[in-house]
Amino acid sequence: MTSSTHDTTVQAAGCVLWRHRPAGGLELALVHRPKWDDWSWPKGKLKRGETFEAAARREVLEETGYTCRLGTRLPSAHYVDHHGRPKEVRYWAAEATGGAFAPNDEVNTLRWLRPAEAHRRLTHERDRDLISLVLIAVGTDEDPLD
Repeated sequence: MTSSTHDTTVQAAGCVLWRHRPAGGLELALVHRPKWDDWSWPKGKLKRGETFEAAARREVLEETGYTCRLGTRLPSAHYVDHHGRPKEVRYWAAEATGGAFAPNDEVNTLRWLRPAEAHRRLTHERDRDLISLVLIAVGTDEDPLD
């Protein structure tokens, strides 16, 4: 039996978590993962039998302490992971609906940043590309680079 790309690709899901700022505009949640020393969106691998949507919600809760409401589906990221395996991460724009951050084994810091600050802080270019799409999905005219 031959294996397909789907069988060998690591399947993961995550969110660009956002909330309204009291002064107007949006803030985006970035997480710092000390194992990889990077700033990224909350994301992680699917568990056996788990849907992408359920995994996205679970990963947001585990990594940020926040519950969320999934919104617009965003483009997937395809890349080779730290172990040399192909990986697909399906993303959603997701509004934070409650919670509070506490450091854990995977994430030691969470930062709520304006879009331009998030753009500068993100480690990987593939993550930066999602900011303008989230702003469109949420319906704000905020400039992702200003």
